[in-house]
Amino acid sequence: MSRRPRSQRRRAPLPVRDGVGPSRVRIPRGISEGARDGSGATAHPTVAAYLTARFPADAQRIAEKIAAGEVVDADGAPITAGTPCTPGAEVFYYRDPPREEPVPFALQVLHRDARLLVADKPHFLASMPRGRHIAETALVRLRRSTGIDALAPAHRLDRLTAGVLVFTVDPDARRAYQELFAAGAVRKTYEAVCSAPPSVALPTVLRSRIVKERGVHRAYEMPGAPNAETAVERVPGGERFRVRVRPATGKTHQIRVHLASIGAPVMWDPLYGADPNPGTAADGDAVPQDFSCPLQLLARSLEFTDPFTGARRRFVSERALELW
Repeated sequence: MSRRPRSQRRRAPLPVRDGVGPSRVRIPRGISEGARDGSGATAHPTVAAYLTARFPADAQRIAEKIAAGEVVDADGAPITAGTPCTPGAEVFYYRDPPREEPVPFALQVLHRDARLLVADKPHFLASMPRGRHIAETALVRLRRSTGIDALAPAHRLDRLTAGVLVFTVDPDARRAYQELFAAGAVRKTYEAVCSAPPSVALPTVLRSRIVKERGVHRAYEMPGAPNAETAVERVPGGERFRVRVRPATGKTHQIRVHLASIGAPVMWDPLYGADPNPGTAADGDAVPQDFSCPLQLLARSLEFTDPFTGARRRFVSERALELW
């Protein structure tokens, strides 16, 4: 059975707490699915046993949270030490936040109404909680500053990319805006400073098949039917080679992969630059972070027809690239 889209899933039984929503864990339905995370569901008689096997580093804290009634099922009922492990069931709890290096750049609000909040995201700030980035994310910062716990992203930007980022304020409007992005009905314009002139004449349209494997840091191009399309044009002036980019699709790292493919990687790109950083983490981080060298890629503007009013809407970043 296929999974329901995020916008159609049942809301979490635990509320947002200090801007952060609860973690959701789905117990695999069968041995084959369970084997992929190393803890087959049929091997564990209780939810507690499954969780401690799946997250061994957090075993003690999980046991403490279960004892305190802080782990619940999809209906909000507390999980106990003896709750049986039911394949397909969902459990929710609050993760202990990791230590995070503060991102020393402000997150600005460009627009806010009853349905939407549009932000101007700085470089290095993740769009939403994932992995070791929880509080230092645009979503959590905005929830805390606005008090809108229902705030949710309509799309995302890479952590290292700055620019226009759209959130929904009204949960009932979320699906309509998310579907605009999923359907490619949003006109996106990016700006970039390249580390070298491209090997092809501009303007051009780049089309290729881009694949991003789970757990692999870099996306890559491979033979096959194109699934990614990016229009690139030169922006005259300045000492550096600058481009305006309009992606027609939204593959992970698409702009960075396509610019690198024509010999013009984005300036200070730790993954696709001339000398990729071998210590780069899975989300595109160079460790330790060098805040003085932000990726020179900016989501300059977004434009779309509002699904509720029919009005044409355009939002523009007020940021400038360091080398612009």
